[in-house]
Amino acid sequence: MQFRRILFLAALAGAPAFAQLAPIRSDRGVTMGHLHLVVRDVDAAKKFWTDFGGKPVKNNQLELIEFPNIYIMLRKGEPTGGSVGSSVNHVGFQARNSAEMVAKWNAAGIKTEKGNGAGQYYVTTDDGLRIEIQEDKTQANPLQFYHVHFNIPSADTAEAEAWYVRNFDAAPRSGTRYKTDDIPGSNLTLADVKEAAAPTKGRTLDHIGFVVNDLDSFAKRLEAQGVKFDIAPRAVNDGKTKVAFLTDKWGTYIELTEGLAPKP
Repeated sequence: MQFRRILFLAALAGAPAFAQLAPIRSDRGVTMGHLHLVVRDVDAAKKFWTDFGGKPVKNNQLELIEFPNIYIMLRKGEPTGGSVGSSVNHVGFQARNSAEMVAKWNAAGIKTEKGNGAGQYYVTTDDGLRIEIQEDKTQANPLQFYHVHFNIPSADTAEAEAWYVRNFDAAPRSGTRYKTDDIPGSNLTLADVKEAAAPTKGRTLDHIGFVVNDLDSFAKRLEAQGVKFDIAPRAVNDGKTKVAFLTDKWGTYIELTEGLAPKP
């Protein structure tokens, strides 16, 4: 399937002049867009994410923190819980050199936990977002977004995989411990658990966001396949961005966006 370049972004310090989200598949696909967090202290959260390696950028009224493959968006509020215990247990980044990143984070006051695998660490934000760090020595970026880890009841993992394949053009990956699918910019890991997890809405990871080229057409296609929207497509950000919201059967609140990225 052919890919085409879109959405050039402001880059991380030390990187080339502009970075970009992963390219959207040309016909019907999506790319990973953002994580929307509910935080008690917006300034403290901004400091965490910039110390973690992100760069603050703006798209008109939207304030974003940029990493390769992802934006972080912050909203002040009292989260009802952390990510653990919800349908998105944690999210993951990949580091080119985990030890170097951990040393940098520790110097900035970010606490890390050693995982079981080589180069694997965990970080938990003050508001309860669980972040897994894996190492990929071959990647070009010092740090980039890598995956969303869903907790899905064992009886539903096949249905959940089929739903993301059908609606978001996810590509199944074989030979993995869990059902694992790829979209541009992210891996979707569908881990099986015994019981249904809590919905994400209202928790510190309130929702995940996917970017599409033509939101109105994309939404019509999803509705034709039986997907119901919590909020139909509408314009925001002084009309420069379109958004729509839906919730999957397993409790993950999802935003679809068009025009999210700042112009270079």
